[in-house]
Amino acid sequence: MNMMRIGDAVLRDEDRRFLTGRGLYVDDVHAWRETRAVVLRSPHAHADIRSMDASAALAAPGAVAVLTGDDLAKRGLGSLKPARPGKRSDGAPGFVCSAPLLAQGRVRYVGEPVAFVVAETPEQAQDAAELIAVDYAPLPALAHADDALAPGALRLWDANPDNEAFTFEKGDAAATDAAFAGAAHVVKHRVEVTRVACNAIETRGCIAEYDAREDRYTLRATVQGVHQIRNFIAGQIFRIPQRKLRVICDSMGGGFGIKGGCYPEYSLALWASELTGRPVKWIGDRTEAMLADEQGRGSLIDAELALDGEYRFLGFRYYSRVAIGAYFTTDRNLGAVTSGIGGLIGVYRTPAAHVRITGALTNMMGNAQYRGGSKPEPCYVIEVMVDKAARDLGVDPAELRRINTVQPSEMPYRSALGENCDCGDFPKNLEDCLAKADYAGAAARREEARGRGRLLGIGMSTTCASVAGTNFEHAEIRFDQQGGITLVTGAMDHGQGHGTTFRQVLADKLGIDADLIDYRFGDTDKVSTGLGSFNARSAAFAGSAVAVAAGKVIEKGKRIAAHLLEAAEGDIEFEAGAFTVAGTDRAISLEEVAKASFQKPRLPNDIEPGLYEHGEWGVEHGSGPTFPSGCHYCEVEVDAETGRMALTRYVAVDEAGTVLNPLLFEGQIHGGIVQGASQIMMEEVRYDRGTGQLLTASFMDYCMPRADDFCTFEIGTNVIPTARNPLGVKGVGEAGTVGAMPAVMNAINDALFRAGAPTVEMPATPERLWRALRAAT
Repeated sequence: MNMMRIGDAVLRDEDRRFLTGRGLYVDDVHAWRETRAVVLRSPHAHADIRSMDASAALAAPGAVAVLTGDDLAKRGLGSLKPARPGKRSDGAPGFVCSAPLLAQGRVRYVGEPVAFVVAETPEQAQDAAELIAVDYAPLPALAHADDALAPGALRLWDANPDNEAFTFEKGDAAATDAAFAGAAHVVKHRVEVTRVACNAIETRGCIAEYDAREDRYTLRATVQGVHQIRNFIAGQIFRIPQRKLRVICDSMGGGFGIKGGCYPEYSLALWASELTGRPVKWIGDRTEAMLADEQGRGSLIDAELALDGEYRFLGFRYYSRVAIGAYFTTDRNLGAVTSGIGGLIGVYRTPAAHVRITGALTNMMGNAQYRGGSKPEPCYVIEVMVDKAARDLGVDPAELRRINTVQPSEMPYRSALGENCDCGDFPKNLEDCLAKADYAGAAARREEARGRGRLLGIGMSTTCASVAGTNFEHAEIRFDQQGGITLVTGAMDHGQGHGTTFRQVLADKLGIDADLIDYRFGDTDKVSTGLGSFNARSAAFAGSAVAVAAGKVIEKGKRIAAHLLEAAEGDIEFEAGAFTVAGTDRAISLEEVAKASFQKPRLPNDIEPGLYEHGEWGVEHGSGPTFPSGCHYCEVEVDAETGRMALTRYVAVDEAGTVLNPLLFEGQIHGGIVQGASQIMMEEVRYDRGTGQLLTASFMDYCMPRADDFCTFEIGTNVIPTARNPLGVKGVGEAGTVGAMPAVMNAINDALFRAGAPTVEMPATPERLWRALRAAT
């Protein structure tokens, strides 16, 4: 028996399947008469297409079909458009410029799809693609937000003279101006947040099949929300009823937000299958992932912090420019830089704040949410600015945080940006973390490091940002006639361990053996609705939906049990998987009730046969998002001669409400720390500013972290359940990244500052640190 319950630290049931090679990834699936596809992509960042000749490709050995922009126009497929385009700075609607599935007349970034080639094998498809003759007329390119928004810059789109896609504003500009006017101290800094690539272990891919007999499409793809992808493709691109499209995702090797997008290859494969009458598989390679996967982050922020004479925060300004790519084609372009802006205030009392974020159209791949969504940037900026203020004013950074941190007695706390945090103990996170890290002993460790030619730096961050703030999630509980259970949710598992965690929740609520439960997800024909996994929402929304559905099972079970036990329904109690008549020893198990539910003669006349219930939970049920918080502490040692840096101590104390599974909780924190720290230390997507060419298109140029780049992580937990969902959970998937980025950066710049060197921006590579140390005063 497997009697796991909420709060138990149990291993993921899924791990054995994956570790023994029994996962079902897209490329593990092979269809009868399957063809293979490749995408011919633009080698130019900006160019007119004078002509294209695909005749040689069509005549190549094994070639089956070639799709071009001209074919797209004839087929009449649509394109994605943002539902909420926002506004420009002049008050006009955001400048929407949708990306076609295949370029038509002009290409606007390196890697843009130009043709879709289908052949019997991937090698033959690649050979055929290389025979397509495209005559390009190169144009000047824009590959930096400042260049795109500069007066007189070249136009990326003729109808948009200034390359501004949108400008987002939040906060009170007048109150913020007044706060700065009365400030004793003002700290200013331009913060650079680099673009990064997701680089999930499994690249994107799909297999598409059109059934002419049923006039129905099936898409198996690497996506984070099967229902959302179905909505986009059926509704905006093919313009068909949703029932005509089935979307499936089984195993997926990492998502991290980037696989939440509706990429053109999915629709192209469906179209190609319709045209050829055969299944079409496309599997992207690593270079394609670098070129054509949406990229994360990438902001230039002019930040200002105002303080009074006692170092209390008075106001904050956050003016950001973001290169969103060549197209403003989905809500992801805007949401990736705006939806988490409340994290800018974080854990601090800041009476006034004003935010302005401008999206700039550039000759680059588009931007989207990457682990943490849009929260890492504002959380990073405020924490970097707190440490800069501490350095400039000669104040201990921990003490400056103590002065300004919101206290538990002030909860619920409404911030200057409108965030309404219901509960938390931010000071406890800070003090627990400093104690675990032995902050008091840091000075002695610094002196010891100095004796070895190393510069020890100390960094910390105390963050809080809202998650699970939009829409809902769905769960279904289906008993069979033997008492077995199938649990279904609309969440998508791409490494989180849902198959373990949600079964823990259901087993706990029903008091049953978890081995009786099978978990299913990721198929629009089997799951009636759902949104998917992103924004640390799965535990709060899908987990709560499971709890709601379980409550309905118990209520229906009580009615059936009362009938079977010949008792009043009000006398029936449920506990530990059994229904009991209060005050007696008469009882019947849930399993027996489930079996009886399929026998109509044994049921009351007003009860339908079977035991099937569903549940939903969303932000409207819980009166707002949840607010996980935490404190991260980092120590680094920098070699004074070479600039080589090493993490030597890392401690995190995170508070995310009820912890469903401590083992998986820590795993989420570990993974987030690595992704956040590696952006600070090494990761960066770089485009040539003059030509728009991607300079980091392989692992030869894009640096990825390894295990030996990190020290041991010491993880602590505080538990303050929220009342905004039935489980009290807040969501932990983004906490590691949000906390790690500023903690590591602050530690590096602390080491440089103490050596008299200028501070640096990410990525803090050994060369960049070496140059800073050479410039030391």
